[in-house]
Amino acid sequence: MTDLFTPPTLSTVAVGVQANVAAVRSRCRSELMAVVKADGYGLGAEDVARAALGAGCTWLGTTGVSEAAQLRRAGFDTGILAWLHPAGMDVESAEAHNVDIAIGSLEQLMHAFRCARGNLRIHLHVDTGMTRGGLPAYDWPDAMHLAAAGQADKLFRVVGLMGHLPNADSAKPAANDAGLRSFESAHRMARRAGLAVDVRHVATTSATLTDPRTHYDLVRIGAGLVGIDPSGSTTLSPTVSLTCPVVHTRAVKAGTSVGYGGIGLAGESGFVSVLGIGYADGLPQHLDAGAHVMIHGRRCPIVGPVNMDQIVVETGNWPASPGTEATIIGVNPGEPTVQLWAQWGNTSPHNVITGFGQRLQRSLLIKEIV
Repeated sequence: MTDLFTPPTLSTVAVGVQANVAAVRSRCRSELMAVVKADGYGLGAEDVARAALGAGCTWLGTTGVSEAAQLRRAGFDTGILAWLHPAGMDVESAEAHNVDIAIGSLEQLMHAFRCARGNLRIHLHVDTGMTRGGLPAYDWPDAMHLAAAGQADKLFRVVGLMGHLPNADSAKPAANDAGLRSFESAHRMARRAGLAVDVRHVATTSATLTDPRTHYDLVRIGAGLVGIDPSGSTTLSPTVSLTCPVVHTRAVKAGTSVGYGGIGLAGESGFVSVLGIGYADGLPQHLDAGAHVMIHGRRCPIVGPVNMDQIVVETGNWPASPGTEATIIGVNPGEPTVQLWAQWGNTSPHNVITGFGQRLQRSLLIKEIV
């Protein structure tokens, strides 16, 4: 028997990604890395990468070597950096797929010494105050000299120096002062050790948009690609369209209870429609007042709780026919945004955009935003 239920559709809007790259390029003359970790922030690493490279990015960034290798197999031939590894990282795969790797500990550096066969490119990752990853300052002297020795022995080539600024999201450039002093100190130490690194990079989206001092040779844009500026300083373009068809509609009287526990009440006599989407698909389970979807240009409030795979919306005196498309998240003026859903769900835009469920139908939209 054919399943007539049409799943919700999550679309990556390529023109939005490209507009965001253009917005960053207007403020930065350095090379741009498109960070497509976590499957391109949940929107498809290959789709986001293609859009970003088409708009002028020259590097790709991933969390691990396996993600980078997958991009290579998909045909991407630009520079790729992977930066989160255990001490026993897969050097063989990195060399085989021409993937640059970040080295953030003496243990990783020693592993590279043992396993590299001459084709490995490394970026020394120094801790500039994040205390989350990277070589701590007390290990810099040993790491610089060890890296220089490995390069002299032609085991690998040190091509980059990277860090991560812990306070860039504040949108106040002064918050980056300590991190930049630390990074400059590491760079001087690298040069004294004979490491003439080609690529220095420390800025992610927020610092790139707010502090030109952080740009160096390369900036890493991740959240900004998909329309999120953690600093709140810049309005970026939306990149997500999430739609869902109406499953069925019924008439109700004002005050009719809706959902588990009867905690939702219909605001007026009219019609309510069920949409086949819920928290298993990534919607926040608990929403503030005001949460709504759009159906045929009408704002339709969500009434009652968000269930695993259903929500109920009020459509007023208009009965929405089964199959009518509802816009959960849109890219056009007046449609709910990722940021609005984050507000309604008391969470962050990052959680919304990376939390979409696996059963959503995926697509790539190449169209203008109206």
